[in-house]
Amino acid sequence: IILLPIRVLLVALIILLAWPFAAISTACCPEKLTHPITGWRRKITQPVLKFLGHAMFLSMGFMVTVKGKVAGPAEAPIFVAAPHSTFFDGIACVVAGLPSMVSRNENAQVPLIGRLLRAVQPVLVSRVDPDSRKNTINEIIRRATSGGQWPQILVFPEGTCTNRSCLITFKPGAFIPGVPVQPILLRYPNKLDTVTWTWQGYTFIQLCMLTFCQLFTNVEVEFMPVQVPNDEEKNDPILFACRVRSLMAEALGIPVTDHTYEDCRLMISAGQLTLPMEAGLVEFTKISRKLKLDWDSIRKQLDEYATIACCSKGGRIGIDEFAEYLKLPVSDVLRQLFTLFDRNHDGSIDFREYVIGLAVLCNPANTEDIIQMAFKLFDVDEDGFITEEEFSTILQASLGVPDLDVSGLFKEIAQGDSVSYEEFKSFALKHPQYAKIFTTYLDLQTCHVFSLPKEAQAAPLIASNKVSPENHDESTSDKKDD
Repeated sequence: IILLPIRVLLVALIILLAWPFAAISTACCPEKLTHPITGWRRKITQPVLKFLGHAMFLSMGFMVTVKGKVAGPAEAPIFVAAPHSTFFDGIACVVAGLPSMVSRNENAQVPLIGRLLRAVQPVLVSRVDPDSRKNTINEIIRRATSGGQWPQILVFPEGTCTNRSCLITFKPGAFIPGVPVQPILLRYPNKLDTVTWTWQGYTFIQLCMLTFCQLFTNVEVEFMPVQVPNDEEKNDPILFACRVRSLMAEALGIPVTDHTYEDCRLMISAGQLTLPMEAGLVEFTKISRKLKLDWDSIRKQLDEYATIACCSKGGRIGIDEFAEYLKLPVSDVLRQLFTLFDRNHDGSIDFREYVIGLAVLCNPANTEDIIQMAFKLFDVDEDGFITEEEFSTILQASLGVPDLDVSGLFKEIAQGDSVSYEEFKSFALKHPQYAKIFTTYLDLQTCHVFSLPKEAQAAPLIASNKVSPENHDESTSDKKDD
């Protein structure tokens, strides 16, 4: 504990020493740079800032081991670092020579720290700008293809912190430019882990205190050989990202998973609502990506699908009809999607269930619109009432939970053997956690999927809907998405 105040003072002193050099480097420059910082300012300030960066991590007690050779801007315009598990991963930025980073625009406004961030010429992301993700991708492409005029860019492609037990899905942003990338492996070979910063773990302050109290903390930064995309990978950034991820996972000796931060949070949220955590979310994500479904077209065809489903009134269809509706050939991947809805394993599905799933995935509609659509599809005799069996089917289709038991819920809602839309709506208003079950997941995914540039939407990360309560962040610590 004696080390704690000493190290806090040293870190504060180094930040104060670095600030004037960062201010000189960025003087008279706009917050969002249109041209790279060059000339005497960069030549004078960059070596000093790199030295102070090394000194700061040394003062924190980090013993850094560097393996491999750092590639130059002409050889690899982009670094991709993984696994991303802590804010201390900034060590990779210092070791790599202070490349630019992708950061939230709000971070550049923080006193002292904001000026230091601006000194590395970051790519700033605005969370209030609906075109921010598209603009960020365009800026990365512009810098990566500038022929070395801009500094290299360091990206953490996982997009959030994990516990380093596996590599989660890489976001395609760093791979869309189609330029060579150099993977950077991060390891923390310590008996006591005081650095991991996941959303269910310690807070920022707690981790700093625990780490500063250690005599030293080991960290290994390994620069792997540069990976050059082939022609197919240049046209398919997700393919390029998957290959790089596999290489990094193999070198680290850990598995890969198609889970994302959103998947994990939704599974935990489902558990909090006592729903099965293994619902169809992740499987639907994988299958949708493999099929490369054109979701823009499907959204336009949704009314047509709903008409077909209304006409069926419980009629079940086989795999051939299913493929015909989706305008896809019958394949192994399509059979996997079909199997998700074939709960009886009899080779047929209720097309109405699939339409409800599409409605939740494709339309950023409110809860009431989705419920109205579901009631219309399953109100076979059009009398404004549905039975417990039909009610169960609606929720199973909307939640992606094939074995969901809703008998208790049905008894709370229904006054008799059937439930009307008004009864369900009244119940939902009194129990908001049920009122939001259809759309909360959509809210989480829409901003990611539909804000990707057009070339990246060929295989969007769209998943089957799951439950996520409206207050999903109440039990988390202070971690945020990158």
